[in-house]
Amino acid sequence: MLDCQIDDNGIATLTLDMPDRSMNVINKAVFDAIVQQIDAHAANPDVKGFIVTSGKPAFAAGADVSELDRLGDPDVPVERIYELSDIAAAAHRRMETCGKPVVAAINGTALGGGYELCLAAHHRIVADDPGIQIGLPEVSLGLLPGGGGTQRLARMLGIKPALDLLIDGTRLAPAAALAAGLVDEVEPAGDLLAAARRWLSGADARAVQPWDDPAWRLPGGGPFTAAGMQTMVGANALVQARTWHNYPAPVAILSCVFEGVQVPFDAGIEIERRYFTQLVRSVEARNIIRSTFVNKRAADKLVRRPEGIEKMPTRKLGILGAGLMGSGIGYVAARAGIDVVLLDTDLARAEKGKAYSARILDKQVARGNMQAEDADATLARIAPTTAYEDLADCDLVIEAVTEDRAIKARVTGLTEAQIDAGAVFASNTSTLPITGLAEASERPENFIGMHFFSPVEKMPLVEIIVGDRTSDRSIAKALDFVQQVRKTPIVVNDSRGFYTSRVVAKYIHEGCHLLAEGVEPALIENAARLAGMPVGPLNLVDETKIDLAYHIIDQSRTDMGDAYKLSKAEDVIVRMYDLGRWGKLSGKGFYDYPEGGGKHLWPGLAEEYPPAENQPDVEEVKMRLLYSMAVDTARLLEENVLTDPADADIGAIYGFGYPRHTGGPISLIDMVGCESFVADCRRLADAHGERFAPPEMLARMAAENRSFYGSQPGQGKG
Repeated sequence: MLDCQIDDNGIATLTLDMPDRSMNVINKAVFDAIVQQIDAHAANPDVKGFIVTSGKPAFAAGADVSELDRLGDPDVPVERIYELSDIAAAAHRRMETCGKPVVAAINGTALGGGYELCLAAHHRIVADDPGIQIGLPEVSLGLLPGGGGTQRLARMLGIKPALDLLIDGTRLAPAAALAAGLVDEVEPAGDLLAAARRWLSGADARAVQPWDDPAWRLPGGGPFTAAGMQTMVGANALVQARTWHNYPAPVAILSCVFEGVQVPFDAGIEIERRYFTQLVRSVEARNIIRSTFVNKRAADKLVRRPEGIEKMPTRKLGILGAGLMGSGIGYVAARAGIDVVLLDTDLARAEKGKAYSARILDKQVARGNMQAEDADATLARIAPTTAYEDLADCDLVIEAVTEDRAIKARVTGLTEAQIDAGAVFASNTSTLPITGLAEASERPENFIGMHFFSPVEKMPLVEIIVGDRTSDRSIAKALDFVQQVRKTPIVVNDSRGFYTSRVVAKYIHEGCHLLAEGVEPALIENAARLAGMPVGPLNLVDETKIDLAYHIIDQSRTDMGDAYKLSKAEDVIVRMYDLGRWGKLSGKGFYDYPEGGGKHLWPGLAEEYPPAENQPDVEEVKMRLLYSMAVDTARLLEENVLTDPADADIGAIYGFGYPRHTGGPISLIDMVGCESFVADCRRLADAHGERFAPPEMLARMAAENRSFYGSQPGQGKG
């Protein structure tokens, strides 16, 4: 795990290379190995110093998050968390006080616990590779650095620079890390160890950390200086504005730095350990770790892929429709090395779709994130066309045309006349049932839904929709493609709106229900933000286009006939459509969008939907918005549209921004407690309608005191 080689000049190189792992993680075994090697050689007068490096492409990705997740289980004694933090602190302290200079030769990405190990060295040198990331991003998991990171970074950089990095969880490339003071040198990868040896052999090699020098003073001054007080006040306001008090980790980081820099270093480490322990046991950290790390990692590894089918990487992709969605899919496919045929009704539109990729690639080159020749090669993989014959050798075709059943049926037939019988045809529809669309196919077993999210190059999720006759082979093919383009897949069964579109509609509709009841529009929108949603429901329907929402309603009425009854929320959508207020692109919707920029709620809403004299409590509005999505998600599990709670939570967080601190709508039910959630839903149903009525599955779970997640993440118990 930690190989030690001592050269003729007395320099001991400690190489971390964990067996049976593709990447090093920081855990108790690593700390034990470090202490063992330091103790074995620090007292040797022939050893001048230590180099700490990695035998893997990355230096270390951070702490073993799976271990942290297990420690967060309420059944685990809190002393075990505290003990783990103590082991880390002791190992780092032993390294920096061993009496010999230690240099970290950072050959690859060093994040979290990996970078904390580097902070315990006296000097840090990183390889000159723009793909390397340096930083302490623990806040993204609902945690703070638990191995001394808050205390060392604050003492090394000063309060404000440290807080900026810690609260944002910033990851920096080598050049930026050098400018920020996270590393001391950037050297060519081939010269990394030589540079480390030069520093150890030079006059600047010190075996004492700045904060252990009696003459040391905190850079920029302490928290009670004018600059320090300004920083802390501003940081508190910034954290509140970003988190709405939903995330305890940023507040704990502020407290940890504020308190820790006022006391001796070892006391500061003790303060950090206490806050770290509290966060590991917090429900927010458990939710975030389970959904965004453990379950997401399983999804990325294709946990839903049918067994016994060989990998089927896509060689050539056909895309029908060069609009925003089709162009985005073409870009991510070409970026992954896949040849793309981008087809539209005329060549100008197809060329415009290719130009979309060109603009993205130009920005990547300008920012230094990509070489010009790599950008040119990526763009060359996209072939615009109007000829269906050019699809002949595509092994996967994705249809991204307008949401019109007749148009989709026509392009399906034209495509299947050209492609091989074994090629898979996927529809990017966001609402139309796949089984119905597959009726236009001569090979429905090869027909599947692949719902991407816009903008494709930024949104990480793809919703795979399985029709009644979709084969396991087609599911495997679709999942393999999603993995190729580095997206996260969830797999759902067919239904109108599937999962994400149906549940997002519940959020929008609840906002419209509230508006129709006379709730102030500003209260609706602000309550949504306070609950942790990225935008309010009225803002969201403006962004996604009111005319699109209207056409979905109209298509549903066409498909379902007299069985389809408009709700009060849909009446609001229809009314806005009739008023010609079609959303942001039209310049007016629930919001006005002045030509000079900005936006504000349309004052005319007060005339269309007069505010009630008595307004509901903000907590009640928050509950209605979040519960409207959560109860329908549970309903989808009962209907077997969703087959696993993990897919529900991943899809909600990465598909439509369900608050991360809840872990997703199913984790929210567990967090509230099934019995309490069901009771709340029944009260809401009595007051506001049957849409809140809990499904029978939830009622049974509440009666039997069950939850969806056990102690092992991702194992549904519903």
